[in-house]
Amino acid sequence: MSAPVRSDADLIAAHTSGDPHAFAELFRRHRDRLWAVALRTMRDHDDASDALQDAMISAFRNAASFRAESQVTTWLHRIVVNACLDRIRRRQARPTVPLPDTGPAEPAVPRDAIEEQDTRMAVQDALAELPEEQRAPIVLVDVEGYSVSDTAAILGVAEGTVKSRCARGRVKLAKLLGHLRNPSADANVPDDANAKRRREGR
Repeated sequence: MSAPVRSDADLIAAHTSGDPHAFAELFRRHRDRLWAVALRTMRDHDDASDALQDAMISAFRNAASFRAESQVTTWLHRIVVNACLDRIRRRQARPTVPLPDTGPAEPAVPRDAIEEQDTRMAVQDALAELPEEQRAPIVLVDVEGYSVSDTAAILGVAEGTVKSRCARGRVKLAKLLGHLRNPSADANVPDDANAKRRREGR
């Protein structure tokens, strides 16, 4: 007969009591969602990996401070988001110039796949333009699908604050991503109308 599945709270308690396997089991259980939040917040695979590692080391060392006032997943996500924001602040204090991309100019993939990738990159670039206080709730609510109440608990702010930050962030994203909906002002204008406008200097 298999052993009963331990709850997250049981695993935290076991870890703080000296169980050498409990924390690893807890991390495996939530790794995918924690990684997704880190990656979308940081935008860079290596930075996200480093932030997640920082967060898990912090959680491992400070598990005894968990007071069960929130769910374990909420506590873990808060640590991950804080680790990401800490790295973003440090990176902004010491800006670096990204290396140019190398390799063939056009990947050998179908055009629609390229456009889909371009769209994803545009969204990620737009997210990076948001202030960190807006980016974190947007990632949690709109990208990862967390509820406003869960997001408020993760970020340690009021639900109204989450709503207002998301609203302001969405307005900025709409402006930054407007070209995806309207790639060209002349896209639906007949050719003869475009030619007339050019002749008239408009």
